[in-house]
Amino acid sequence: MITKPDRNELRKKRHLRVRNKVNGNAERPRLNIYRSINNIYAQIIDDDLGQTLVAASSLSPGLQGENMSGNRAAAAAVGKLIGAKALEKGITKVVFDRAGYIYHGRVKALADAAREAGLEF
Repeated sequence: MITKPDRNELRKKRHLRVRNKVNGNAERPRLNIYRSINNIYAQIIDDDLGQTLVAASSLSPGLQGENMSGNRAAAAAVGKLIGAKALEKGITKVVFDRAGYIYHGRVKALADAAREAGLEF
């Protein structure tokens, strides 16, 4: 019996396909996201050094509240936080890596909030 690949396997394949084209460097690092059922995570990565420069998630201190898990409001709060942290480090331009997720819902909310916070992508 042949089994179909699950959603996450297909997403990982899309992510690898996109990662061949999207690369972050010192002047324009990569803003990567990961969304789980309950939380959303974002990090800004310099792929040349292999280092995470800035990270934020819905589990970050100050963001934990009653409505801060797995919804668009939490994603927007994480986007604002990652944008503020990036500006503190002097990062203004990034390459957006949606990690194989559809640009819709929580992913779009995080991206829009990061743009409002001052990031360009």
